[in-house]
Amino acid sequence: MSTVGAQSRGVLRAACRQVGLPDEGAQPIRIAGNAIWRLPGGIVARIGRPDGREIAERELAVARWLTDSGVRTVRPAIADGPVLVDGRPVTFWDELAPHRPGTAADVARLLKQMHQLTPPASLTLPPLEPLTKPTRRIAEAGLLTTDDRRWLQDHVGQLAADFAGLPAGLPAGLPLCALHGDAWDGNVAVDADGTAYLLDLENTCYGPPEWDLVSTAVKHLTTATVTAAAYEDFCSTYGMDVTSWPGYPVLAGIRELRMVTFALQIADEHPHARAEAQHRVDCLRGRKGPRPWTWTAVP
Repeated sequence: MSTVGAQSRGVLRAACRQVGLPDEGAQPIRIAGNAIWRLPGGIVARIGRPDGREIAERELAVARWLTDSGVRTVRPAIADGPVLVDGRPVTFWDELAPHRPGTAADVARLLKQMHQLTPPASLTLPPLEPLTKPTRRIAEAGLLTTDDRRWLQDHVGQLAADFAGLPAGLPAGLPLCALHGDAWDGNVAVDADGTAYLLDLENTCYGPPEWDLVSTAVKHLTTATVTAAAYEDFCSTYGMDVTSWPGYPVLAGIRELRMVTFALQIADEHPHARAEAQHRVDCLRGRKGPRPWTWTAVP
């Protein structure tokens, strides 16, 4: 087990002791930005990053709201707030039945349901700030050369200026709403009965619904991991092709940057991801030719 995995295992053990859950036989599902573990008894533990208590509390509240509103999503196994271990929040969730990743149409269907909801007064969602994480990741990335870091910081500055001018360009009929914040097929699970569930609610926020649509469009046009037919299903299910919206290039640029900087963050924790992280930087800088680019998933 990697050092990062061993550290999260220790946090898991301490959190389970606080709530009286067994941790013997716990199995890692994914060790990345968050560490996710499968516990005995059909429970999944999610370990957030340090100082992420507010995010974890909001994630639990959003899950309860969506469930009460009829949107299928993961359900908290423990109703109380997150358990804190050395500043890291740990939340516990009911494990889903065996499932597969969602299709593009599954993603669109769940997003359409969520976007039509009005959050309760008791749930305060932060405004969409899509460049906060990339800015931090660029500053902290150990992989970057001085030149690459400077270029990426300048790129962030240009995207921030472009994003600030978007509200006036929002098309009529798509009012601001509650957003999933990180909507892609990996964050939708479909069980054997065909029921789709929305996962990973930590990025839920308030802003233009186009942001939730851009991820699938980028996977189609930038990395070619969503086929033309699947993207057509996505657009017809939701009722809009975001690539025809005037603000698409800006939001797509931000989404691409987030995918690059996520790889940079993972590369600092998992050395085997360094080549992929540098490849993504090179693509963004125009060193690897035009889109679509071939990107390999990082943990």
